[in-house]
This record gives sequence, structure tokens and C-alpha cells, in this order.
Amino acid sequence: MENLSEVTEFLLVGLTDALEMQVPLFTIFALIYLTTLVGNLGMIVLILLDSRLHTPMYFFLGNLSLVDCVYASSVTPKVMAGILTGDKIISYDACATQMFFFAAFATVESFLLASMAFDRQAAVCKPLHYTTTVTRAMCALLATSSYVCGLLQSSVHVALTFHLSFCHSNVVNHFFCDIPPLLALSCSDIYTNEIVLFTLAAFNTLFALLVILGSYLFIFTAILRMRSSEGRQKAFSTCASHLTTVSIFYGAIIFMYLQPSSSHSMGTDKMASVFYAMVIPMLNPLVYSLRNKEVKSAFKRVVGKAVFSRNITLLLS
Repeated sequence: MENLSEVTEFLLVGLTDALEMQVPLFTIFALIYLTTLVGNLGMIVLILLDSRLHTPMYFFLGNLSLVDCVYASSVTPKVMAGILTGDKIISYDACATQMFFFAAFATVESFLLASMAFDRQAAVCKPLHYTTTVTRAMCALLATSSYVCGLLQSSVHVALTFHLSFCHSNVVNHFFCDIPPLLALSCSDIYTNEIVLFTLAAFNTLFALLVILGSYLFIFTAILRMRSSEGRQKAFSTCASHLTTVSIFYGAIIFMYLQPSSSHSMGTDKMASVFYAMVIPMLNPLVYSLRNKEVKSAFKRVVGKAVFSRNITLLLS
């Protein structure tokens, strides 16, 4: 007879059991998480404070920064706490909550990246019609649709995953509650779960990639028509940075979710998960924002105003 007792908690194996790696890993993850929070929250504050950044491009960047903060925070603090205290237990409900927020906001990020590509295509290819094409209503619709799709799809994944029975073991061979390792742990028939996971992941990835690649095809065509070599070089540099991050993000997603569970190697999956769960949220502010001259100028203006206000306050006091 199988042990059908109800699982109330899971044990997360983590990245490694080697004691000599715990301190280096904690230090690396702490630096990554701190950089993620400072970069993304700083970008949000900067966009809110500087009226010159109240444009569609920075609207999407602000939402991207918010999404990065949330889905990085759904994983990294728990991983760091497990390394620091050695307590790798996570409750059943906490595991479901972690999966929900991570899956939801990773999906939102996928659609936001596609929205940003569409925005850049409109700006580069039809600059004279940009303000009538990418309106506030259009931006709100694209952002809202991204969040709705992410939350709905995540709800489906969590409902299907935690409807399964976990009767053999509660040891999750991963460092957070992701879908593939929990499916591998279940003693139920996971065929439906695999079909749903593959279908939704394929739809998200292929739809977003088609939008991104299609947009950049038009962008590259427009760039090649530019007479200014300096303008072409600048545009190509910006596109290369964006496409590099997109490649890493979608490469990891495809590797993790668009293959059958029998093909998964948990050791390799963990490394891929580190990239899209921790590294990508840290890179996004650097790639999309901090290399941007408008962002640098806005930062100088905001800091200058803050220093000026402080000096005035000191003089008056």
C-alpha cells in the first residue's frame, strides 16, 4: 500500500550541500538581490520623479522593474535564509504562494518584453505617428493584459500542481517551488499537467518571440535605411543589448518548460533557474536603463534637485 498521508511541508534541497560553498553562495546571492532591488526600485522612483520620463517607453520600463522586484523577491530571500540558517523547510501553502508569484510575474515579464519591442518598433519605424499609435490607453491596455494573463495562467498552474498527490516524498530537488521539480515529486498522473505546462509555456514564448523578432525585423530594416552611420551604430547597440537579455530569458524558459519531465536534469535545471530567477532581474536595469543617456540625465536632475533642496533647508534653518 502507498503512503497517502497528506504533505504539509516540503524540503528544498537547494543548490548544493557542500558546506564550503554556503558562504560564497550567500554572498553572491545577497549582492545580486541588493543590486536587483537598488537598480529596479531606483528606476521606478526616477521615472516617477522626472516628468521627462513620463513616456510609453519608460512606462513599460517602470512596470518591468516592478515585475523584476516582485518575482526576484518571491525566490531569492527564501534561498538566502535557507543558506544562512540551514532551514530549508517550506510549508505547503508557502510553496504554493511562491510558485504563484514567481510563475505569474515571470509570465508578465514575457508579455512586457513583447510590448516594449512593439513600442520601439513604432518609435523607430513610424516616428511621426508614434504619439497617435502608442497612446496612454494603448500602454494601459498592453500592461493590464500582461498582468491579467500572468495571474490567470499562474492560477491554472498552481491549481493543477497542488491538486496532485505527493505520497512518496516531500523532498524537492530544487532551490524553490518551481513546477517541473514538483511534478517530478508527485505520485499522481501528471500527463494533464505536462500538456498544460507545455501548451501555455509554448504559447507565451512563441507569441512573445514572434512579436519581438517581428518588431526588430522592421526596426533593422528602418535602421539600414538611415543615412547617419552614428545613428545606425547607436540603434544597433541598443537592439543588441535588448536581444541579448531576451535570448537569455527565453533560452532559460524554453530549456526549463518546453521539454518533457523525463528529459529534465535537475542539476542543469537549477543553473538555468538561477539565470532567469535571479540574474535576469538584476541585468534588466543595467541593459535597458542605466546605459540610457536620458536616464543618466534624469538621475543628475533628480540628485541636483535633492541637493539644492537640502542646501536651501540648511540655509533657512
